[in-house]
Amino acid sequence: MIQYKKFVSMVTAATTAMVMTVGFNSYAADNTSDVMYAAHQMPVSSLAEWFESAPEAAVDETAKSAEMAQEKYKRQQEEIQAAEEARKAEEAAEKAAAERAAAEQAAAEQAAAEQAAAQNAMQVNVEEQALLAALIFCEAGNQPYEGQVAVGAVVMNRVRSSTYPNSISEVIYQSGQFSPAMSGWLDSVLASGGYTDSARQAAADAIAGSNPIGDFLYFDCGGVGYQLGDHFFH
Repeated sequence: MIQYKKFVSMVTAATTAMVMTVGFNSYAADNTSDVMYAAHQMPVSSLAEWFESAPEAAVDETAKSAEMAQEKYKRQQEEIQAAEEARKAEEAAEKAAAERAAAEQAAAEQAAAEQAAAQNAMQVNVEEQALLAALIFCEAGNQPYEGQVAVGAVVMNRVRSSTYPNSISEVIYQSGQFSPAMSGWLDSVLASGGYTDSARQAAADAIAGSNPIGDFLYFDCGGVGYQLGDHFFH
């Protein structure tokens, strides 16, 4: 009876291994089929007696084939798991590379913006900055802050333009350009320091590159162009 149970366990293990893994060698498969067929054709009462007389080599070969099939199945599962882990690692590496590239691009764009701002900023002495603040006060002291910066930006656009002189004082005092300079009001405000803190800050911002009106070179109250407060820029 013990031998019969051992035989049934052996046959069951072989059958399970065949289900799990396709690929028994033909000899092992034939042996297993022979054993299973013989087992089903015999009465239970004589099955143990038949097993005792069955060729030992056939039984050993079947058990060996079952063990090999189990080992093959185990290796296949390990290979599948290794491939899945490799795929996940590759995806993680690609994601990290994409994030690094995005960070590098953002840093490059930031550096380019800072460089552009530095190029737009101009080294101006204290006297010229005060002159620009006085002009802003005379031309736009009653305007919103952005409108004051815009007047300063017009002056700075002219300084950078090849059409006009290349300094703030020369641009402001160019003949026929700014009425406060022509009337003497500008010199009076400059001499007394009568311009406001707002005008002073607007001058500093315009020199540093702040520009709400693009490359416009003119402003007036004529109603044509881009309006900021009471002024139109064009």
